Amino acid sequence: MSVVMADVIAVRVPERTWRSEVRAVKTVWRRDLIRFAGNRAQVMTWLIQPLLFLFVLGSGLQSLSAPSTDGVDLKTFIFPGVLCVAVLFTAMISAASLVWDRELGFLREMLVAPVSRTSIIVGKCLGGATIATSQGLLMLALAGLVDVPYDPLLLLGAFGLLVLLAFTVSAFGVLVAVTIKQPQTFTWVMQLVVFPMFFLSAALFPVAGLPAWLAVLNRIDPLTYAVDPLRRLVFEHLDISESARQTLDPGVTWWGWHLLAWFEVGMVVLLGLVMLRVAIWQFSRTE
Repeated sequence: MSVVMADVIAVRVPERTWRSEVRAVKTVWRRDLIRFAGNRAQVMTWLIQPLLFLFVLGSGLQSLSAPSTDGVDLKTFIFPGVLCVAVLFTAMISAASLVWDRELGFLREMLVAPVSRTSIIVGKCLGGATIATSQGLLMLALAGLVDVPYDPLLLLGAFGLLVLLAFTVSAFGVLVAVTIKQPQTFTWVMQLVVFPMFFLSAALFPVAGLPAWLAVLNRIDPLTYAVDPLRRLVFEHLDISESARQTLDPGVTWWGWHLLAWFEVGMVVLLGLVMLRVAIWQFSRTE
């Protein structure tokens, strides 16, 4: 009998460094962007809903709303809300790629790489935020069609708010994606969460004079605190009457306290960081 001696090949796993972690974040982020850019039909499909809300719903209800808007076009009023909705839908749908990566086995390959799971989650959040922001910018480019001026300060402020909202919603979407294993279930949960967030956020109606039950739901909706500062920013650059401003842009209040815009923006950022931290913890625990 002959004895077969197998050579032992040493395998060296490279040490984790901050450079390797940054490279992992960049790789995951870039992969999401390449996949998104390679599907032009998907890019246009994700824009259909916001465009329908803005130009079809806004134009269709203009005749009914004209007596109560003091001459402000309804499309102008709902434009800030539609911007947020474009980011909301896109960020949530982008997070679904994590569920499909698990379903197709690609996630397993990422998990065996010598990088932390935190880097994977951060890369997914940044990828979804970048994609959602790009969709929001496409909608922002249509501002002139709804009588919103292309003022540099307005555009810069809107861009910053869209970036923060995109990050927060992406973090929330990733949190849902790491918790749910089946793509079909994620779709149902997304619809269950996204549409109530949209309709309760005052994207399509002012926050003043709401029934008590609706006012409570509006105040606990996180999207409210992105729509309100963006609407304030837009209305600051509109030449409208003071009565119209008071009616359409009264601002969000808590027990009579008028929330400042920076406070609302801070709430959006804080919520995003909390969602990101919980998503990282959940991903590290379950996978």
